Amino acid sequence: MGLVLSGGDGLSQFLEVKTKIGTEVIAAVKRNGASMQEQAQRNAPVDTGFLKRQIFLNLINAGTDFSAEVSGDASYDPYQEYGTRFMPGKPHIRPAYYSQRDQFIKDINSIAERK
Repeated sequence: MGLVLSGGDGLSQFLEVKTKIGTEVIAAVKRNGASMQEQAQRNAPVDTGFLKRQIFLNLINAGTDFSAEVSGDASYDPYQEYGTRFMPGKPHIRPAYYSQRDQFIKDINSIAERK
């Protein structure tokens, strides 16, 4: 059986904690998403700068789920990231993800420990 709250102080305390956790988690997602975008842009190979300018951060709010998506939207981004049979890749999105992933996990665990 799940958590049952009939109202009064228990319900208001529960909603207050849930709102606070939600706000902190959203802030952590935004902060880590922005950091990942910055790292990917720093790592991107630069010839004209187009590839670097086409790395975007999309914040997605789907009801109770909130996420950050960093994408390389230049048509040739996958070729730069993974390479081709004629040239090696110059990864920029994946290293940024792996670098930021650890910090994001630390941030979320820190929020959970404080609650």
